[in-house]
Parts: sequence; structure tokens; C-alpha cells
Amino acid sequence: MPPPELQRWNLDPETTLPRLVAANAAAVPAQVAMREKDRGIWQETTWAQLHRSVMAATAGLQALGLARGQGVLVLGDNRPRLYMGMLCAGALGAYAMPVFPDATPQEALHVASEVEIAVALAEDQEQVDKALDLRERGARIGRIVYDNPRGLARYKVPGLLSWADLAVEARGAAPGRRAGARGRAARAGRAARPAVLVHSSGTTGKPKGVVLSHFNILSGVRNAYRSGAYGFGESVLAYLPMAWIGDFAFTVGAGVALRFTINVPERQETVLNDLREIAPSFYLAAPRSWDNMLTTVQVRMEDSTRLKKLLYDVFMHSAQAAERRKLEGKTPTLAQRLLRPLGEALVMGPIKDQLGLTRLRHAFTGGEAIGEDTFVFYRALGVKLRQLYGQTEGSAYTAMQSADEVRLHTVGRPLPGVDARISDSGEILLRSGSIFAGYFGNDAATAEALEDGWLRTGDAGYIEPDGHLVVLGRVSEVVHTAAGERYIPNYIENRLKFSPFIKDVAVLGKGRDRLAAMVCVDRETVGHWAELRGISAISYADLSQKPEVLQLVGEALRRVNATLPEPLRLAQFVSLHKEFDADDGEITRTRKLRRNVVEERYAPIIEAIYGGQRHVTVKAQVVYETGETGVTERELAITEV
Repeated sequence: MPPPELQRWNLDPETTLPRLVAANAAAVPAQVAMREKDRGIWQETTWAQLHRSVMAATAGLQALGLARGQGVLVLGDNRPRLYMGMLCAGALGAYAMPVFPDATPQEALHVASEVEIAVALAEDQEQVDKALDLRERGARIGRIVYDNPRGLARYKVPGLLSWADLAVEARGAAPGRRAGARGRAARAGRAARPAVLVHSSGTTGKPKGVVLSHFNILSGVRNAYRSGAYGFGESVLAYLPMAWIGDFAFTVGAGVALRFTINVPERQETVLNDLREIAPSFYLAAPRSWDNMLTTVQVRMEDSTRLKKLLYDVFMHSAQAAERRKLEGKTPTLAQRLLRPLGEALVMGPIKDQLGLTRLRHAFTGGEAIGEDTFVFYRALGVKLRQLYGQTEGSAYTAMQSADEVRLHTVGRPLPGVDARISDSGEILLRSGSIFAGYFGNDAATAEALEDGWLRTGDAGYIEPDGHLVVLGRVSEVVHTAAGERYIPNYIENRLKFSPFIKDVAVLGKGRDRLAAMVCVDRETVGHWAELRGISAISYADLSQKPEVLQLVGEALRRVNATLPEPLRLAQFVSLHKEFDADDGEITRTRKLRRNVVEERYAPIIEAIYGGQRHVTVKAQVVYETGETGVTERELAITEV
């Protein structure tokens, strides 16, 4: 039975996130709302403390002049005060606009130029410098409020103040205005007003602004709750980029609505260590993150004793075989059922403890398809990993697998409260309260995305007879070979990335007589693989061209080819001399391929592949520490699959 607060939330269409913070503070004032690891020690903030901080900061921001329709630019990694600042913006009807921490100045300027930025919330000195740089580039940024004061004592910049100064600003306001600000913070706006302004990935152009209201976010949370995605009082690790809708929807939206304990890691570099300490009950990660944890386990097993390797092989092989039988709709054998309890005690339990997955009840992966081997490994480990499907425009929640009904090729059923259908062209269409009202300042794009109340997702797919949704890839990426064979490059690319040795890949073949691929090997995984075999390399480019590495990549491509119809099998590949880089515009910050950029930048390699050459020489510009530039040449092999 859900708490009374949830029942009121379901019945009150004007509920907002700040109002729910106030409700939590009244109902469970001493319960921990947030933990932040600072200098190795976890600092706790209760719901009562969180509410007081949000109230005070809201009054302070209004005293600075923040008003409805203005922007609050959020710069930095996950920090409690940055989350609080976003809640303050929502209380005042302003736009909370998080930016990826590693965004280039041009990308950040694109976000900062959309509205007047009354306040920029900066994590530390580095982010303050970024805000000042944006000012110089023409962004209209009023005040800059920073969290960490280290290195900022001598800054003499107009409009620069600390988070603590917000309380001073609030106290300095006229009594009537101060009372009005606190009253507005208590009423916390309206459900139809913006909770956050995030941006699409921008795979085909500049990212588009997506305004999601409190009603949108909380509708998505409600739908996911009804589907069993999480319950009240979960413990989560807030490590996903704040500019990604997944973080806001799960950390802020669900975290506030369902009283999660939100744990903020010390730094991005310490996330895995912090994960082990926290052992959360809810965890969402991209397939690559799950792959990396699996690689860590495999590497440690390579370095362990012969007995431990034997135990690992015996029990994990049995558990994985049992999971594969379940995926086929069969029951595990008697031997597999008898081995499971002993394997849990000797192997699976200790591995989960080392990874921080001991208390994990709700484990999700999303963003792209996950490899079968990775998926089966975690299910065999006892982690009920399942796939989630959603878009920024739909508040991150659309469909998900149930814990005990998973299939490798589907993303589960649409959530309660979400209507899904397939258009005549094969596009997935959605309708729900979680769907946004339109792109910010872009009526043309809005008209293209929304049709009679339905969101055109841009994804091709189909619905199976029992209601499971299958996502094939982007409709815009449906292309044909010279012979007229229809295929979606992204569908093949995702399956190639099931290999832990392949980090990124671009499949070629539009209008051509055969398919080929440009592959970026995973530096860490392939590097460790080569080290164990005594293969030395002086650089990534050198490693990528080793004959043994080319053979390794070729084996991964052949495995995928075996699942494809003959006309769509990959004929050749090139192992690239560098990884695709977001700073170079080749992929987005969420690691989605910008195909037009890649095909233009690597045109000489593509022409060499289809020109029948065996090798191609590429030139790359190098910037040295002195600022001088140079050019390096590298010969890449064009390898037959």
C-alpha cells in the first residue's frame, strides 16, 4: 500500500517537484534525502534540511532577479547544490538548463544563447571559468553562483557570489519581497511550468531544446512506478550526466517523488568505488558501463589462482547455461538448480559484493542494445538486469522489461499510461502525459515531431502479438544498398558493439554493392588482451593495426555476419587509428554516432575501401604542448571479413 502522500500526488494535477520536497520534509523530516562524499566522508542531508536549503536558495535567487521565463545554466558534475538549484528554478518558473561537463565552448554557448541566463550555477573554479568564457563569447549571463570556493578567493568579477551568499541576498531583500519569495517557494509554481530544459542528442544537427514540465516528469515517474521499475525509499547513485534526461528523471524526478536516498559520488573517477560502498538498490547504466564492469571481473579472474579460476568457470558456466535456457522458455536442468546455491555462496555472492551489487533490486540498461553475453552474465550473477526504452521528449520513460520476462530482442511492453502504435511507415508513435509539449523556440521541429497528440519517435520498430516492443533503429537511417536491399546501419552497429573489444563502429554501404565497417577498438580492453599475450604497442594507432588485433576484430564481425542475411553481411573493415571523439563532433555527448560528420571526415578511407585498395594512408594534425602543430601519417589495413 503506497503512503498517503502518493495517493495525494496521484489525485493532485498541480503537484510539482518542490511541493513534493515540502511534503517529504513534513512527513519524514529526519530521513536522509541526499548523501555527498566529500574528502572521503559521506555527508548526509535530511529532507527537512533539503527543504530549508531549497526555500532559502529560491528566495535568494529571486532576490538576484531570477524570474519566470529566464534561464538557470547548470555547469558541473553531479552535486547536491546543483540539484537544489534546479529545484529552485522549477519553483520560480525559470528554466533549469544543465550542460554536459565536457561540452565544448561552442556546445555550451548554443545552450546558453537560447534564453537570457539570469544565473549560472557553477560547481567549482573550472566551471566558473567556463561561465566567464561564455560571457566573453556573447552569452547573456547575469550572476554566477558557485558551490566549491577553492581557488576563487581572488576573483574580482562582477556578479560572482557563493552559494552561501544566496542566503545573504535573501535576508537583504525588502521584507515584503522576501516574504513573497518564500511564499512562492512554498507554493512551488504550477505543474504545467518547466521542471527542466534539456537537449536532444543532436545526431543530425544542433541539439534541440526539450522543455519538460513537472506534469511530464511526474507522469513518467508514476508510469514507471506502476510498472515496478522502483518503489519508495530506493537508494540510488547520482552519477549520470546532469544534462541527460535519464539523470533528471530518475535522480530528481523519482528521487523526490518516491523519497529515494540520493548518493552523490565524490568524483566521476571514484564512481565504481563509491558504488561498492553504497551498494544501491536501483542502478541504471548504459551497456558500455555494464560491459566495463564485466571486463573488470574477467581481468581479475585472469590474475587469480588456479582454484578460483576453476570455481568461477564451473559455477558461472552452469549459471549462464541456466539463464540461456530461461531465455529460450525452458526450465534449468536439475544439475544447474543444485549447483546454484553453492555457486551463490562461493562465486556469485563475492563478485556482487565486490561490484557493489549485493542490494540491487532494480537494474536497468538503456540507450542502445546490450550484448547477449553481457546480459546473460549479469542475469546468471543474480542481478535481474532488464532493458529500458525511452526518449528525452518522453521524460525518459516509455517501455521496459519486467524482471521475470526478458527477451534479448525486445525492450519490454509500453508502461502503464503509455499508448504505443506503429505508423504505416513502420515508425513507433507514442502518447502519454510524459510527452513534452514541443521543442523550445522551434515550431517547425515541433510540428514534425508531434502529430494529433502522438510523438513521432523517429525509431523504426514493431509490436509483437503479446505486446512486447521491438526497436530496430532510426527511421532516418533506413537505407538501401545498390541492389535495393533495405537495412538500418545502427541495428548492425549495436550488435557489433556487443563485443567488448569494439567501442564504436560505423557501418557503410548506402548505395554501394557491399557493406563495410570502420571500427574503433576499445583501448582498455584490447590493450589488456594484448598485454596478456605479450603484444606490445606504443600507441592506440599502433595497437589498432596489429595483425592479432585485426584478427580479433574480424572474428567479432564474422559472429555478427552469421546472424545477418547474406546480402547484408560485412565484406571488409578498417580498424581506425583513433577513437570517435565528441570533441571532434564525430559522436554526441551520449555517444551516438554523427554519421554525416564521420562519413565526410573519413571520406578518403571510405573511397579506398570501395576502390578495391588493400591499404590507405591517413594524415592527422597533431597539436603539441607548445601550441605548434604537425602532421602525422599512418597506414591502415583494409581487411577482408
